[in-house]
Amino acid sequence: MAYRLGIDIGGTFTDFSLLDEATGRVRVLKTQSVATKPEEAIFDGIRQLLAEHAVRPEHIRYFIHGTTLAVNTIIQRRGHVSALLVTAGFRDILNIGRHRIPDVFNFFTELPVPLVPRSRVFEIPERCLADGTVLKPLDEEAVRRAGRSMVEAGVEAVAVCFLHSYRNGANERRAREILAAEAPDLHVSLASEIWPQMREYERALVAVMNAYVGRRMERYFSRLEEGLGELGLGARVLSTKSNGGIMPAGEAGERPVETLLSGPAAGVIGAAFVGAASGHERLITFDMGGTSADVAVIEKTPHYSTESHVGDFPVIMPAVHVTSIGAGGGSIAWTDSTGVLKVGPQSAGAAPGPACYGQGGREATVTDAYVALGIIDPVNFLGGRMALDRGLAEAALTRLGRPLDLDPQATAEAILRVATSQMYATLVPLLARRGVGYEDYTLFAFGGAGPSHAFLLARDVGIQRVLVPRHPGVLCAAGSLVADLRKDMVETVHRVLGQVGAADLMRVLAASLRRLTAAGEAWIDAQGLDFPERRLDWAADMRYLGQSFELTVPLSEADVADETGSALRSRFHQMYVQVYGYGDENADLEILDLRVTAIAISPKRPLERLASGREIAAPEIARRDVYIGGRQWPTGIYQRDELAPGFAFDGPAIVEQFDTTVFVTPGWRVSVDAFGNLIGTATDKGDHVY
Repeated sequence: MAYRLGIDIGGTFTDFSLLDEATGRVRVLKTQSVATKPEEAIFDGIRQLLAEHAVRPEHIRYFIHGTTLAVNTIIQRRGHVSALLVTAGFRDILNIGRHRIPDVFNFFTELPVPLVPRSRVFEIPERCLADGTVLKPLDEEAVRRAGRSMVEAGVEAVAVCFLHSYRNGANERRAREILAAEAPDLHVSLASEIWPQMREYERALVAVMNAYVGRRMERYFSRLEEGLGELGLGARVLSTKSNGGIMPAGEAGERPVETLLSGPAAGVIGAAFVGAASGHERLITFDMGGTSADVAVIEKTPHYSTESHVGDFPVIMPAVHVTSIGAGGGSIAWTDSTGVLKVGPQSAGAAPGPACYGQGGREATVTDAYVALGIIDPVNFLGGRMALDRGLAEAALTRLGRPLDLDPQATAEAILRVATSQMYATLVPLLARRGVGYEDYTLFAFGGAGPSHAFLLARDVGIQRVLVPRHPGVLCAAGSLVADLRKDMVETVHRVLGQVGAADLMRVLAASLRRLTAAGEAWIDAQGLDFPERRLDWAADMRYLGQSFELTVPLSEADVADETGSALRSRFHQMYVQVYGYGDENADLEILDLRVTAIAISPKRPLERLASGREIAAPEIARRDVYIGGRQWPTGIYQRDELAPGFAFDGPAIVEQFDTTVFVTPGWRVSVDAFGNLIGTATDKGDHVY
């Protein structure tokens, strides 16, 4: 027997997906997260899975997990006391940034406070030129003085980012050697090793982020591996990455900045896999968890970006392009100074959680609204393992609604309306910027609260199809099981490609790409995983000479082998016209960076099909009233496990399952496909909620 175990640690729940490699059957579990010791939720969940399904620890051959520990540490600013070494003259790099204010319409907006204050930024005399030549050697005594000052100030971690270290990191490496001797307890992150790309501010920032969370992540992974060993699990521990790939836990501990957006990325990878298997390749993913709702666009494969944000800060490293669009199930509802109802961004989290959890929370949340409206059954939450208290939810809603002159049900519906409008206000412009036509895409709903809210959002936006996978509440955990081993590498070249004389430049590009390819191949080989199929993707960041922003253009070996540069120019012009609608084929081009992505394809078992011979009729197990649209709706209740392929029903309806509750609003017809997915299609009946 052999099993794969995927785990995703969220702010409210820790999700488990256990895959039987022989049958393809998936078993799921959700346990409450433990903010102070996230590994404890993993150990508790594994014990439950092993006991309930008679699985022996040694049968788990593949272990992979994602965690929000690093990203939450940065957002909540609870990382290590950190410092930064910079080239003399660049002490204000974190404060100056790109001189972009968060709100361009507000001249009084406050700029984000850097993770490292100016008092802990140390200027070191040294200088490297843009071509990699060392103009001024490292002042080693200055590094020693900085090391002693950091020890006296209680600094725990330090990032080093010297000018042009993307070309030559020798001075940074020497500084690390000196710090190791002067202050051996410091955790050191080098910008030239974390992400060697031109752009001093962004490179310094990722190094600072890595240092800020590094020691904490190292200790976490150490505790995790030790605890798994005590449980008898011998499988190698892997971690998900922001780019949708996976990496060994040891490397994740050294480079935690690569895991910042790993949870949402794993969900998108899982959605792409399920969507492709079921014939839905153009998706808008909607991942609503306890803290936020995130969206991404999939056109066969996910979109990627080098302009992601974590809290107040941009992250230059490649990541699956995920955008946070609003409230989550635990988001707190409140009224501002003018009496206007707001939802989030504060979240009740796992502790104390929504008021209905009965753990001391008193403020009304989106989950409390679901309970009060009858969408979530307090008795059957998490398959009955966690009882909710409707009375506490209504009490919290009463307190919130009193100044609004609303009863608990009206207050609950107002919370859902506000949350939906927040999602709408962000989602519609986002899709417009990407040129996404709603009629061509399916809203793919997952996360613990995604299926509860998806039909409300789809109706407001105008999306005509909704897909809810079989195990939506744990899709991020399941997505990690189909993620590939993946590493992104970059090299800055910053050269001009003119109309003539391109041969020398093309040979330089070819040599650089071969060097990056060899490094990628070596990295895959070093992991020791049995992933025989591999791929190395090439790309270049290009723009017209003099522009400020660039496009990342996929390249083939043939494009680079053409020493006239014509094929490379043609690639760029085609993409530029596709994005902007026009181009200038006579203009000179700039090539800023070369990128190589090394990918080892993980073995994937086909998506499990449900038995086609099952009885299609699936009678309602119960009916209850749901208050929505200003009135009560008699609503049929179904059990997800009883819905066979071919069965169809109309909204309003509720489908209950262990990891979520699916709420189908009036105006939708839902059918079950061969994989057990729920496919909702908007109808023209006119009996819509709003």
